[in-house]
Amino acid sequence: MISTHCNRYTSTLGWNRRDWLRGTGMGLGAMALADMLGSQARAEGIPGLPGLPHFAPKAKRVIFLFMSGGLSQFESFDYKPMLNKHSGEEMPASLRKGKEILGMSKNQASFKLVGSPFKFQQHGQSGAWLSDLYPHTAKVVDDLCFVKSIVSEPVNHDPALTYLHTGAPLPARPSMGAWLSYGLGTENKDLPAFIVMVSKRPTDQPLSARLWDSGFLPTQHQGVQFRSGSDPVLYLSNPKGVSGEATRRMLDGLKALHQQQQAVTPGAMELDARIQQFEMAYRMQTAVPEATDISKEPESVLKMYGDKVKEPGSFERHCLLARRFAERGVRFIQLYHPGWDHHGALPASMKINVEQVDQGCAALIQDLKQRDLLKDTLVVFGSEFGRTCYSQGSIVKSTGSFGREHHRDCFTFWMAGGGVKPGISYGETDDFGYQVAQNPVHVNDFHATMLHLLGINHERLTFPNQGRDYRLTDLAGKLVKGILA
Repeated sequence: MISTHCNRYTSTLGWNRRDWLRGTGMGLGAMALADMLGSQARAEGIPGLPGLPHFAPKAKRVIFLFMSGGLSQFESFDYKPMLNKHSGEEMPASLRKGKEILGMSKNQASFKLVGSPFKFQQHGQSGAWLSDLYPHTAKVVDDLCFVKSIVSEPVNHDPALTYLHTGAPLPARPSMGAWLSYGLGTENKDLPAFIVMVSKRPTDQPLSARLWDSGFLPTQHQGVQFRSGSDPVLYLSNPKGVSGEATRRMLDGLKALHQQQQAVTPGAMELDARIQQFEMAYRMQTAVPEATDISKEPESVLKMYGDKVKEPGSFERHCLLARRFAERGVRFIQLYHPGWDHHGALPASMKINVEQVDQGCAALIQDLKQRDLLKDTLVVFGSEFGRTCYSQGSIVKSTGSFGREHHRDCFTFWMAGGGVKPGISYGETDDFGYQVAQNPVHVNDFHATMLHLLGINHERLTFPNQGRDYRLTDLAGKLVKGILA
């Protein structure tokens, strides 16, 4: 029964070993008391802030499918026939509109336009354009809203990842999921409000746990990473040789210590956070094995998600687990699939990557829909930025291989369910996909709209820190009304 964050917590407070034992005793004692009294039905959940949601929500939860590294919109959802027509030509200076080339390619001698080697077709009644890399997503396009005019600010991975997740380019701010856990609480007190899963695969850009950190919010709101293998959450199971009965006796014995300590230091926010984390860990010992056990899923459902759904750490399995967590009331579920930083060999790498996520994403939409969960589950598919319309370096003549540089000024998300208008494309880029031509959606606007769908006025969900009130959208953000159903 060890908190995964005890080292960080004790070092922050300057506690010694004796202090830590007293603090954990208090938390475990509270667990024992809550369990013995059977305080509430386990499905009742843990409430958020008083007065939230501010208005009737369309969505109760979020599943964010994050393609870490910078997915290319040109090989995915933003069809640019003019780019293919002029492929190999120098990028017109007029496209820049006086702006400096950013990123590692700014010192290139030339900037050759490069079209997508993949064919695009229209699909569904909406007529959405998709590359032929996405045959499964093509079947659910009428449930999707493509936002083709996302705009960010940082152009390098670390600040861009941080910006997309927290609304600020520098670390130490709370992440999206932490804000929702803080504001709305959880519908199931036996599971964390915020769960993270990272695909088990080679990666070119590291993912830091601070992307799902609680920042200056109380620590019980940080994301809990579920890992592949028999123990999804580190340090959750009892040590070998320690029975459940022994743990029960230990918790009962700590009850008296807890009561004594509470009389000495009442009302400490950090101590209350510790208590809640230990209480959650105790309940998760039963809830997590049940939630992550897919053995009783119908064979038809497993087949829908793909051949690798039974493989621990696969994106397909994580998509199925996301559905299971969603129906159990988890507030924010974030799936990371790294490896999209294609500065070279993009055509071959894109094909591999998309094959790993296409079926799982489509199956998740279908599965949520057939269980009547899509209507109040907001599903988002996106990346920290897009890629450039020009080639980074030379185009390999013998193979046609090339790479694309980071591009923050326009890229594509898709969204589904949870109050988003289905079967539309919102926003446009210019003929070469270099600048937004219509309806820009800044990252702050995306955050404001996501919060709105969950019944939250983004300007009113704040937390005091270092002399001022902070919020996920910082000092910006406006509602994107054009995508609301």
